[in-house]
Amino acid sequence: MHRRVAAVAGALGLLGSSLVALPAAAAVTAGCVASVPEPGTTTPVRICYSLFKPAGASASHTVPLILHSHGWAGSRTKDPAAFKSWLDAGFGVLSFDQRSFGESTGVAHVMNPDFEGRDVIKLVDLVAGLDWVTQQRPGDPLIGAIGGSYGGGFQFAGAFTELRDSGRTRFDALAPEVTWWDLKGSLAPDEAARTMWLSLLYAGGGTHLPPAVSAAFVVLIATGAWPPGKAGRDLDAFFAKNGPAWHVAQGRKLDIPVLFGQGISDNLFNLNQGLSNFDRALTPRARARSIFVGYNGGHTLPSVLPPGWAVAGEPCSVALGSSNFSGLAVRFMSTKLLGKATGLSGYGAYHLSTADGRCLTQQNLVANARFKLGKILTPTGAGLPLSVKVAAGPLTVSGVPRLDARIYTLLPDAGAFFALSVGTNPLTAKVVQNNTMPFREKRVVKGERRSIELPAIAVDVPAGKNLYLTVTPVADMYAGQRGPLPGALLLKDSTLSVHRTRSR
Repeated sequence: MHRRVAAVAGALGLLGSSLVALPAAAAVTAGCVASVPEPGTTTPVRICYSLFKPAGASASHTVPLILHSHGWAGSRTKDPAAFKSWLDAGFGVLSFDQRSFGESTGVAHVMNPDFEGRDVIKLVDLVAGLDWVTQQRPGDPLIGAIGGSYGGGFQFAGAFTELRDSGRTRFDALAPEVTWWDLKGSLAPDEAARTMWLSLLYAGGGTHLPPAVSAAFVVLIATGAWPPGKAGRDLDAFFAKNGPAWHVAQGRKLDIPVLFGQGISDNLFNLNQGLSNFDRALTPRARARSIFVGYNGGHTLPSVLPPGWAVAGEPCSVALGSSNFSGLAVRFMSTKLLGKATGLSGYGAYHLSTADGRCLTQQNLVANARFKLGKILTPTGAGLPLSVKVAAGPLTVSGVPRLDARIYTLLPDAGAFFALSVGTNPLTAKVVQNNTMPFREKRVVKGERRSIELPAIAVDVPAGKNLYLTVTPVADMYAGQRGPLPGALLLKDSTLSVHRTRSR
């Protein structure tokens, strides 16, 4: 999930640096750049880094550079051994502490373009002043970026902020892992909080948030629902710009190649988030030069209620010729930044690990099969999950399923959690890749049409087993809430749409 970086000091906004001689190949420089002050202050925020310069790099033999950063509540990587594969491949690397973490100062705005986005631009400016980094034109270094989760978020924040501010980005390729499209939609889809993950995230880094946001975050965790009034407005404002979804809504798309790694069994930043990035954050030209790899991993907690399953592993990285995503990223950047013939293929396609660990490659995931499910009354209170048969195996389905129906409710705030599952009968059905998604109807409705997005999946349903729609009143990723359990929904004329693979 993490990648590393190296180089020599020298340039723009440097607050301090120290050179360390290494016995082997790399020279390492530590320093900080001055970045945007926090609101209401005039003191520049320090963004601190470690820069790794590979052996042989010089003004007469320049190399491209890879930016790397850490996950939420982490800190930069200082050990050059962690970046050996990158240094050996002929890259410099810069690993940095994000705003408010490690040795960097300030407050975490969670990838706001006006703060973390500008921090990344300051680092690119620094790299543009290094004479041993390849420059495509004055001030435009040849650079890529790596990192997972929060370390994937900085890549989009930096590239999109440059695109917003100057009409183009100086990033030449990205390789984000297990990161988000829409942050609010990840943390609280349909404004139902993923309390299990939010509790962990808050415990790790809640004190780094602005005080008002931190307090609203506590309310979100405690109630399981988006806070009303000022607390909710504070969160809405805070998360409004913090992801590719906002930039795309403003008319921006990246026109650079991207290697996406997304955890299909990730139940924080799920596959839906990664697919939205691949499908919507890039221009068609960039998408044709990009690769999407889904594996069973990432931010993973087991789904016990309702019971779920997935076989951990990276079969698609192996199918594309690397033992893991990290090795795939080195090959991708070697192709894109060094112009090497690495034999890497699979561009423009989705490469998805199925729940039982097979690599499924698809050129598109457009829904091509519809299953009529009729009338469904969702369980409520402490009721057991309901599993409705969709189809008998053998069949393979993938992508983002949707449930379309006419909705009836007796009380406001009715809802349930939805997923696809596989089993020999409804009692043995297990949720595919441990993911559920909520649906909430906030007011009383009678027969209004709704389209409910389900967790994106890739699954082979063997002969003798069935594909089910599982509906449950509670789900453990959303557990620990002190709010009332949602009321029942009546779904009529319900139809499930999904992408079905025609042959194995």
